[in-house]
Amino acid sequence: METGSVTTPFGRRSMTLGMLASQVMAGEIKPDQSVDKWKLFRALCEAKPLLGIGDRSLAVLNALLSFYPKNELAQGNGLIVFPSNIQLSLRTHGMAEQTVRRHLAALVEAGLLVRKDSPNGKRYVRRDRAGEVDEAFGFSLAPLLARAEEIEQLAAEVMAERLHVQRLRERITLCRRDIAKLIEAAVEEEIPGDWQGLYREFRDLIDGLPRSPTTAQLELLLDELTALRTDILNRLEIRVKSTKQRGNADYIERHIQNSNPDSFSELEPGFETKQGAIAEQDNDRGAGMPEKGRGEAAHPRGQKKEEEQSRQPGARNDGGGLKSFPLGLVLQACPEILAYGPDGEIRNWRDLMAAAVIVRSMLGVSPSAYEEAANVMGPENAATVMACILERGGHINSAGGYLRGLTRRSEKGEFAIGPMLMALLRANAPAGRKVG
Repeated sequence: METGSVTTPFGRRSMTLGMLASQVMAGEIKPDQSVDKWKLFRALCEAKPLLGIGDRSLAVLNALLSFYPKNELAQGNGLIVFPSNIQLSLRTHGMAEQTVRRHLAALVEAGLLVRKDSPNGKRYVRRDRAGEVDEAFGFSLAPLLARAEEIEQLAAEVMAERLHVQRLRERITLCRRDIAKLIEAAVEEEIPGDWQGLYREFRDLIDGLPRSPTTAQLELLLDELTALRTDILNRLEIRVKSTKQRGNADYIERHIQNSNPDSFSELEPGFETKQGAIAEQDNDRGAGMPEKGRGEAAHPRGQKKEEEQSRQPGARNDGGGLKSFPLGLVLQACPEILAYGPDGEIRNWRDLMAAAVIVRSMLGVSPSAYEEAANVMGPENAATVMACILERGGHINSAGGYLRGLTRRSEKGEFAIGPMLMALLRANAPAGRKVG
């Protein structure tokens, strides 16, 4: 049986006050106190950051517990285990004996074990005539039993902290998603405001977070992201309220105009769906229209006829469902296209589409691939995509294949230009290049 007396370590190992404190604590165990050893071990695994022990030390402790014959740690069962280092090495899946000794010392220093060394430092047991343990020398598990409640409390604290961090990360993820999508919506709806500046502020907050942030850093980031999201929502709500005051009719009309690529500029070229050639829009197209056709377009009956024609195969009013973006935003995201405009400038959509044709030829994109993209996406969007491809030229092996892939995705409704432009805006933000 365990005597409960204070013992000092064998050999050159010195006695410390920590060891003495562990032995005194072990002597205060209540006679009826017991705990499930594996339940306690799971709590130890949870509480290891607060106890200052590592995974390999826990592996050695797990091996020691496996030598304890009962599932319940109790004073009446005896709390001394006495396996040799060779046996511990086998039960720790071949851990070197020197490593085993180092982690045994770490467990003693952490106050989870107490050494009860024999006169010669060996671990063994002396039994009585009935075969019962009379005295054992090895490691006492009494500190585990004495500190069971403390260990379970520490485990609960670690689990609560982990759950708190998990919830913080979830809320940060939701804030990040909200901010990114709200800014993207504001850009797509052409709402006035420094959205690029807000996006840079958003990215600075995210990029400033360390790889392994503390709880305090996560809480601070969440507060800052929440404030930024509130600011963006306030700006958008002001816009929505002002739009409602102007009336629903104007609001709907504005969206119809924005969804039509023909509304972007005067005298901009577009692709005819039947011939695949560039034809003049707006005034040029109107000049070639018969007088009767003009009258019908202004008359309700003529308007109905025009709507029926727009539903015929090949007719496209909205660039395949893709939303066009302001020319200034496109040039800010893709400044490289400026060099290919007339006289090195791009003043309107016609200049951009002329530059896109030059870039198409330079990048080896076939005329048919570009024409197909223009028919599916709309001429302005096709030129925008070519500008984006030029900007990312170093990362694209085949510009023609890439464009055809985007065209196929656009046909299926799986492609949007907004994220591509936003990524390029972020990449080109430090340059601050002035567009024409």
